[in-house]
Amino acid sequence: MNRHRPAATRRPPTRTDARAPGARPRPRAPHRRTTPHEVFAERLLSVLCGLRPVHHLIGHAVGEAYEQAVTLAPVAAYRTAHPVLRGCRGVPLRRGVVEACASVEIGPRVHALAFRLEQGEDHRWRCTALELAGSHGGAGGV
Repeated sequence: MNRHRPAATRRPPTRTDARAPGARPRPRAPHRRTTPHEVFAERLLSVLCGLRPVHHLIGHAVGEAYEQAVTLAPVAAYRTAHPVLRGCRGVPLRRGVVEACASVEIGPRVHALAFRLEQGEDHRWRCTALELAGSHGGAGGV
């Protein structure tokens, strides 16, 4: 019971949370990436900006998508400044297949990432197609 605490620090009997009267609510945690396409976009961006090595994508990108990431990572424009993932949107095409696009802000420019994720028999999502484009309309590379 609250016998030993002064009345001003006890919560009202009808309140179910543990905050005392006048206490400020705790700040909310930043948005956590939870969908497979958001998680992959963060992972890909960390590789393209040089925070992680390319092998960070092993098991998350397969075939031509992985080879393209290996080719683009050392020369991508993302290495010149600290990129910020502004948004990521996925569209399910059918069960186990999602096409996604992400917008990445690098200084005054906005770049786009487009990729396809497919869910394997082991229920893991893997990138099977990847494309990078800048706001200038170019495609394929940065």
